[in-house]
Amino acid sequence: MAATLPMTATATGDYRRRNARRLKLVLIGVVALAVALALDVSIGPGNLPLGDVLRTLVDPQSAAPRLSVIVWDLRLPIALMAMAVGAMLGLSGAGMQTILANPLADPFTLGVSAAATVGASVAIVFGWSVIPGAGPYIVTVNAFIFALAASLVLFFMTKLRGVSPETMILVGIALLFTCNAITALLQYRSNEVQLTQIVFWTLGSLARASWEKVGVAALLIALALPFFLMRGWALTALRLGDERAESLGVRVDRLRLEILIATSLLAAVSVSFVGGIGFIGLVGPHIARLLVGEDQRFFLPTATIASAVLLSLASTVSKVITPGVIYPIGIITALIGVPFFISLVMSIRGRGV
Repeated sequence: MAATLPMTATATGDYRRRNARRLKLVLIGVVALAVALALDVSIGPGNLPLGDVLRTLVDPQSAAPRLSVIVWDLRLPIALMAMAVGAMLGLSGAGMQTILANPLADPFTLGVSAAATVGASVAIVFGWSVIPGAGPYIVTVNAFIFALAASLVLFFMTKLRGVSPETMILVGIALLFTCNAITALLQYRSNEVQLTQIVFWTLGSLARASWEKVGVAALLIALALPFFLMRGWALTALRLGDERAESLGVRVDRLRLEILIATSLLAAVSVSFVGGIGFIGLVGPHIARLLVGEDQRFFLPTATIASAVLLSLASTVSKVITPGVIYPIGIITALIGVPFFISLVMSIRGRGV
């Protein structure tokens, strides 16, 4: 008994130290996010001094009118949209990787973003709404329904006996190519204006960011992150396997369905606002997993923050490659994500997963 108490006290102390370290990393991520935001706002055509940008952000009334317009009306909505979309994709990717037990899962690699693009394209070309009365939100509603349908296909695939993580990726790739082919057909069918809008979705661009969209995205994150965290214990238990999770009282099928619906909504809104942006939802969660492990209480917020930082930095890179030219951000994230994806696949094969 005497030996048990010191061991218990030591384990408790180690547990608290690990959690304190994880919390510190989350706070460091918040600081990194603020730095990335400031850089994104200051860098662009006609680079602005970082000090002037910070003063304008803190006290816009004291800034010159031209500087205030550039910072608050032009650049800040785009920079905040990059952060918000990155956060949505990161949280969505983290949820998918957990419930599918698949380290390669994210809205892009599993075809969910491509399905959302098909839904948006149908609304653009034909004006058809899956749900009647969608009004001005027809593109978002269609994107959500198509993304949800793709997620349900993946969900029911996990119920088939003998389905491995590699098989799930193959299904996702098949879904991705199918949706891309349908989108290409819709592009061929569209007129010049519609074609321009569809190309916007397929490349991914922050150019149409607005304060209204930033507000909607921020509200969705504010609702989704607590929703995920409330299920943090159940999601952590799910990482032990379905049988262990069920023995601990987790309703596995219901949990998977809830998270799939939430991840579909996050992916659909991000696609409907900025188009298809790949690999952020894959890379961000893996960075978080390396930093804080699988404890969902820390993994989920860290994945959200890491993905927001990544997309914010990608937004900055898109403006510095060629002076005076802003490249679609989807191109930048693909260039970053493809090498990471290949290295991740090779590491998984090396472990024999």
